[in-house]
Amino acid sequence: MKGMGDMMKQAQKLQAKMIKLQEELAEKTVETSAGGGMVKVVASGKQQIVSINIEKEVVDPEDVEMLQDLIMAAVNDALTKSQEMVSGEMGKLTGGLKIPGLM
Repeated sequence: MKGMGDMMKQAQKLQAKMIKLQEELAEKTVETSAGGGMVKVVASGKQQIVSINIEKEVVDPEDVEMLQDLIMAAVNDALTKSQEMVSGEMGKLTGGLKIPGLM
């Protein structure tokens, strides 16, 4: 039973480290842009959009669809980069072991 107790202690330590890492990742951000930097999006490690910056030059009332496409592209890229950042950091902690619900 000693082996089982040691394994439980290790699991608890890993869980504490993961909680701390998730808190740290919530504070980290990634930034991306679309349209040559005309639309910039910042996302957090919690996969939440923190900010969107749109340059005046890209706002054309005659071409709203282009602006929508640029925003969507930048947001999707920011969320992908955020997920990659989280997966990379979690992978370092877990040694590459995939733990359902964490990544």
